[in-house]
Amino acid sequence: MHELVILGAGKIGRMVAHLMTTSGDYRVRVGDVAQPAVDHLTRKYPNVHGQVVDFASAASLDAILKGAWAVISCAPFHCNPLIAQRAKAHGVHYFDLTEDVEVTHQVKQLAEGSKTLFAPQCGLAPGFITIVANHLMRSMTEVSDLRLRVGALPRYPSNRLKYNLTWSTEGLINEYCNPCESVENGQLTTVPPLEQLERLTIDGVDYEAFNTSGGLGTLAITLKDRVKNVNYKTIRYPGHCELMKFLLHDLQMQDQQGLLRDIFEKSLPATFQDQIVIFVSATGKYLGRLCERTYAKTIYHLQIDGENWSGIQITTAAGVTAIVDMLRAGQLPSAGLLKMENVDYEQFLKNRFGKYYA
Repeated sequence: MHELVILGAGKIGRMVAHLMTTSGDYRVRVGDVAQPAVDHLTRKYPNVHGQVVDFASAASLDAILKGAWAVISCAPFHCNPLIAQRAKAHGVHYFDLTEDVEVTHQVKQLAEGSKTLFAPQCGLAPGFITIVANHLMRSMTEVSDLRLRVGALPRYPSNRLKYNLTWSTEGLINEYCNPCESVENGQLTTVPPLEQLERLTIDGVDYEAFNTSGGLGTLAITLKDRVKNVNYKTIRYPGHCELMKFLLHDLQMQDQQGLLRDIFEKSLPATFQDQIVIFVSATGKYLGRLCERTYAKTIYHLQIDGENWSGIQITTAAGVTAIVDMLRAGQLPSAGLLKMENVDYEQFLKNRFGKYYA
């Protein structure tokens, strides 16, 4: 059995722990800053070992990482550089879910010369969406445009924002405030968040999409010399973007992100009845003719092992657990940096955890 550490026992960490513990191939240790979160998982899964961990303390991280095979960080994104540093020191494979560009840059630097695998940004977006994009492009030449769109949305919106909290509030605000990487006319560039608003219809439902940070992962850098235009946008119900611009720009909440987080967590209810909308299109030449290949899918909350799990829990956890499982099966390199665009789409979907995208 492989010794696996999961850091963070929130919404996503609980789902990751469930999938890995019930698979029968991993001995799971869970660490979180909150004792109640640890206790919840250890009571639910008697074979899971848990302890309180200070994510800002090297000694605390060292205590839980000692002797581990791999660590999955479901901790807040700003904790990941130290977690990755301690993972490298202990010779532990490292996986995370962050969308933060600067944090990922630090993790990539740590991956240089590592004797174990470093796989940042392997959830949904960035993560699975990158695998899909590379799959669509594989049979095409002269690809001119690659559009990646993802949204985690409530199925039954009931407020003016038409939004409920489904994952990290801190991560949500971070992607709404930071510059967004893209490729425009063959040049790697950054564009402002909440701009370049567009409308799209998927399965008869109208949505809007706009720039947000981090969703491309390493894809923009990888494709800047091969694809003319590459961009990522977040999908929301129509009207959401304008209200967020009012909050962040007109009320200057972008300078008070901690306060905005507190307001959201007090006023926006969470929901486990959600849907994940995924849309990827590639335009280029196929057999010498201009064509567009599209992947569009909506994934809903689901009962798994008698318990309701939200769509964002399932898709994010399935992304990282499938990558970990593919490493265990010898389907991925065992050292250095793993870019999601180098993961085989077919192998991913055949995986027992990747199947939730199939």
